[in-house]
Amino acid sequence: MQAPWSKPVLIALEEPGKYMNIDTTQAASWAMIEDWPTEDGAALDQALLVCADVIKGKRTGEDARKAFIAAAVEAGLDVKA
Repeated sequence: MQAPWSKPVLIALEEPGKYMNIDTTQAASWAMIEDWPTEDGAALDQALLVCADVIKGKRTGEDARKAFIAAAVEAGLDVKA
């Protein structure tokens, strides 16, 4: 079980103004794999790698949070961090 991030990220994945609360690395991974509007991107690829490293215990949740935010910005999503 992953520890919750220090601060959740609110992201509008489905429609503008309808925010999902992402507060764990696992939730971020699922959002990027299942619900992401783009299939590729440098920040998306990096974020998926960082999340995998966090789940393996090689990096911190804060690393995943920052990478997730970067991927959201790259995808043009409305994000509140």
